[in-house]
Amino acid sequence: MGGTEINYLFICPTKLWYFSKGITMEQENEWVDLGRFLHERRYAGEEKEVQIGSIKIDFIRKGEIIEVHEVKLGKSMEKAHEMQALYYLYYLKRLGIKARAVLHYPKLNETKEITLDSREEEVEAAIREVQRIKSLPAPPEPVKSKKCKKCAYYELCWV
Repeated sequence: MGGTEINYLFICPTKLWYFSKGITMEQENEWVDLGRFLHERRYAGEEKEVQIGSIKIDFIRKGEIIEVHEVKLGKSMEKAHEMQALYYLYYLKRLGIKARAVLHYPKLNETKEITLDSREEEVEAAIREVQRIKSLPAPPEPVKSKKCKKCAYYELCWV
């Protein structure tokens, strides 16, 4: 399981189900392209897409404590971003690596620090829910929201 699946759980379970079945639509989505562009330009000096086991982190900074950095376009899905970062911290803790996370919102010139602290049960519940959704024989019914219009999976759900 990767962080994207945790992220999608909090954005849209239907999107999570499609993604888990190998149906990926992001390559052609202009919002995803804009996010990649901001990530590349703003953090040009960082080693990007750091793979550790089954997780892929935008970039890492090493110091007294490992910092996991995730770059996001905007804050409208902040809960999903936070849970993705918490999943990374949970995963690393299981490997014996103590870390904290920093969410970057370059368009807003904002950052948010995340620590696992007492939220392990919340992450474990999210992991169980991702596994449940992935095991469904068909996608969950989509729930229409304002975020649907910018979603790469819009046509699968609503056209």
